[in-house]
Amino acid sequence: MKYKFFKSIIFLSLFIFSQEIFSQEKKPKNVLFIIVDDLRPELPNYGKKHIIAPNIEELSKSSVQFNNAFCNIPVCGASRASLLTGFRPNKTRFVNYFSRIDEEMPDAITLSGLLKDNGYTTISNGKVSHNSADMKHTWSEVWDPPQEVTWRNYKLEENIENEKSKKEVPAYEAAIVDDDAYFDGQIATKTISDLIKLKDDGKPFLLFSGFVKPHLPFNAPKKYWDLYDPTEIKFPINKDFPFTAPKRAQTWYELTAYKDITKNVDVEEKLAKKLIHAYYACVSYIDAQIGRVLNALDELGLAEDTIVILTSDHGFSLSEHNRWSKHSLFKTELQVPLIIKVPGLTKSSQSDSFAELVDLYPTICELLNINGPKNLQGNSLVENLNDPNKTTKTFAFSRYINGDTYMSDNFFYSEWKYNIGDKILDRMIYENNLDPLQMNNLSHLKSYNKLMDSLGKKIDSQLMENQ
Repeated sequence: MKYKFFKSIIFLSLFIFSQEIFSQEKKPKNVLFIIVDDLRPELPNYGKKHIIAPNIEELSKSSVQFNNAFCNIPVCGASRASLLTGFRPNKTRFVNYFSRIDEEMPDAITLSGLLKDNGYTTISNGKVSHNSADMKHTWSEVWDPPQEVTWRNYKLEENIENEKSKKEVPAYEAAIVDDDAYFDGQIATKTISDLIKLKDDGKPFLLFSGFVKPHLPFNAPKKYWDLYDPTEIKFPINKDFPFTAPKRAQTWYELTAYKDITKNVDVEEKLAKKLIHAYYACVSYIDAQIGRVLNALDELGLAEDTIVILTSDHGFSLSEHNRWSKHSLFKTELQVPLIIKVPGLTKSSQSDSFAELVDLYPTICELLNINGPKNLQGNSLVENLNDPNKTTKTFAFSRYINGDTYMSDNFFYSEWKYNIGDKILDRMIYENNLDPLQMNNLSHLKSYNKLMDSLGKKIDSQLMENQ
């Protein structure tokens, strides 16, 4: 009798324990999605130890870091629209910085819309879509920091007055102000406030935190500038434009909107170093804001139930190839950091499998066990999160205006033409092992013609699927 009694007690305990485990496994996970504007993978966890970004580095210690992650188009509006819809850019869709989903794909089921329909609270803070009104109905809340003058967000009086008077303004600023004086400090504060409310609410959430820097102008509190010795700022080895590369890949314009920058004229060395210093300061400033948000996530007890994704909309050239911009098909402008933390699954590890921003939508769907739209054009990265050593994809595609790029372990090939089947206007090809900094375009060599034709067919095939 006693044996049967104890057996029943043991069985009941095991049943309760198994139900607890089951409920934990089935418990909806939250998503904190951190997207940083113009952030290239020049970070300490990517081997760039001259950059001071301890919070991003710490995040990587419990995450899978993707070393071959690329945007699908190097311009902010189009890249973000592609990420949020799971659709690649093409010749008529998601083309430029002011691309809008509600105008170009109004029937698309966006990531925020899908999760909202599945009971999630969806919040967009800061720069998520380029235009915050885009698909606003798919968000529970859309918030932007209030602008005092313009989006450039200067804090020094001289710059503010010149901005008001539409006079020339500098491409950087080092103001002695608190973090919350600039937009990104305010975005971090708002995100932390949301986390507190979301915890009390108890519903699952998709919380986007869209940080503005290190986008131009490179404005950051002076204390972050002081982290770097200006005499230690170095130019990249590949600071010259490859003489065999097509001229259409050379043009840059974004920086020319600022003081002391002249179109088609090389940036003077002293100013160039100042700009690089300013970008670094912005990265450290953003890292501090990310640290604030992640600390709040821990302190509120939400970290164990929250997937964290950190990435950027594209890279940025800081004088590489004599360019100061995105908007081209060089690796520096296409490669992005990508760090994914899934509680109970990921640990400090790196994946060399290729990843694209268009892959993040299906990845989130699989992690949350939510059925996404059947026509998503990316591939889930969950296999790589389960086994970072596994290679599930050996290539990626990106495009800008009439140019398309095929990227693999061995080659980085770009071609420009108006339509599929049209005459090729220009080409670039780089061998990654021999020329990782892309200093010597080889497309003029006849010995590469057969290879380029083969890679071009891969691009055409992808473009046909992407109509």
